[in-house]
Amino acid sequence: MRYLPHTPEEISEMLQAVGLSSLEELYSAIPKEARLTRPLSMDPPLDEASLMRHLEELAQKNRAGRMLSFLGAGAYEHHFPPAADQLLLRSEFYTAYTPYQPEVSQGTLQVIFEFQTIVSEILGLPVANASMYDGASALAEAVLMARRLTGRERTVLSGGVHPDYVGTVETYVHGIGTGKASLVRVDVGGDGTADVDALTRAIDETTACVVVGYPNFFGGVGDIRRVAEACHQKGALLITVTLDPYALALLESPGALGADIAVAEGQPLGLPPQYGGPNVGLFACRNDRKYLQQVPGRLVGETVDKNGTRGYVLTLATREQHIRRERATSNICTNSGLCATAVTMRMCMLGKRGFVEAARQCLAKTEHLKREIARLDGYALPMAAPTFHEFVVKVRGGDAGKLTRALAEQGIIAGLDLGRIDPRRRDELLVAVTERHGRADLDRLVGALAGYTP
Repeated sequence: MRYLPHTPEEISEMLQAVGLSSLEELYSAIPKEARLTRPLSMDPPLDEASLMRHLEELAQKNRAGRMLSFLGAGAYEHHFPPAADQLLLRSEFYTAYTPYQPEVSQGTLQVIFEFQTIVSEILGLPVANASMYDGASALAEAVLMARRLTGRERTVLSGGVHPDYVGTVETYVHGIGTGKASLVRVDVGGDGTADVDALTRAIDETTACVVVGYPNFFGGVGDIRRVAEACHQKGALLITVTLDPYALALLESPGALGADIAVAEGQPLGLPPQYGGPNVGLFACRNDRKYLQQVPGRLVGETVDKNGTRGYVLTLATREQHIRRERATSNICTNSGLCATAVTMRMCMLGKRGFVEAARQCLAKTEHLKREIARLDGYALPMAAPTFHEFVVKVRGGDAGKLTRALAEQGIIAGLDLGRIDPRRRDELLVAVTERHGRADLDRLVGALAGYTP
């Protein structure tokens, strides 16, 4: 208790208020074997200058930021206009909060409204919310929304959905008491995209929704129209999940392909990849009153005041937990507002033409790298499906983990060893390319792969 700012008198008063006589009695619910009874084993304290030197020494051990990286798998390094870094520090923007008082928060509310507009245009659906925590939480909330809308529980997940996203969905459905039994997994097809026939067979009258990656975790891009048709014939919803929205600068939008709800990870649009986030989730759906009433998170709407002046407000707030508590559509309220602001600023600076041009560079450089790797002895591209900027490589020697460790010694993060995700894929490497990679970077990776000896 030595670091808590409570005096003995205050502690005594609080104990008396809850009907206890001692702190030991307060802690009695904690098993004794779970309590620490000895002092913590810690180094002696340091003065400020020594502490700063120690922290700098620790930071220098982190080499990742100085390495050439082809790692993606849900977090991607794109170029962001640096002007946004300074604008974000302005006091009127520097908050993660979605404001309750529109009369003093028009700037923040307008930024969120613009964010929703950007999300709506990218995902191709007319209603977008004010952001979620990340892509995984956006997907989990979409699944819960589909269950509320249909009154069903069964959820069919394509094997091309990011495994961490699937884990988040499992956690959410466990929390509402339905558990993993209501989740059905369908493996990807041999070409690396969603197995449309298998997904169609898995849909029945008890299915709430089908979830497909677009593009999927392995980078494959497939036509999901047939899945949408099969869902709608059975009264189920189609949910798409996109790991990098840059793909949608070139591909048809999920909404145009028949998705009822589309979610995405917004990190690539304006946030640097970093361990643990923060990230921002994108969420959009059809413009239907039933859908609007079930959308998780906050919605900023445009209106006019009594003088006819345009203004922005939080709308349909009765869905939210600060009003409806346990009956709310979601517990998300204060969300990733500052991250959404960063995305809005950077996307506005990039513009539509810049967005499309960056995506074209991603695609062109990826196709070049695929051709070069396919020429190397001992390497193959096992999935025939078209890709955007991420693809699977079958590696020389059959051990992707060993290869990534060898190339790391050369200062290259070659990609994700898929054996860490699925032991059956231990010979596969997931490689991501963005517009930040130059020709010299691609040649360096190809040279390292060519020179690798298992």
